[in-house]
Amino acid sequence: MKIVAVTACPTGIAHTYMAAEHIERAAIAAGHEVSVETQGSMGIENELSAAQIDTADVVIFAVDIEVEKKERFEGKRIVQVGVAEAIKKPDALIARASA
Repeated sequence: MKIVAVTACPTGIAHTYMAAEHIERAAIAAGHEVSVETQGSMGIENELSAAQIDTADVVIFAVDIEVEKKERFEGKRIVQVGVAEAIKKPDALIARASA
């Protein structure tokens, strides 16, 4: 399964990147292909391409703020959680997204 994710928190310093790392690890461990975009204090990093979004089976938003450029994901199946859930329960999040 192809998963794309966006992580973002209000300060965008630590939790945004921690959530990205946890999602990546859990998805790879479960045998999925994953790409994660972070929207932190440095702006958008690792911005997802249109091709990555188009071919994704599911989108995970692990965010505590509004996703920038959210219109890119219209029509996609989206699983949205807070950043804390992505950090604390990444395996459960990936299982939910891939169900």
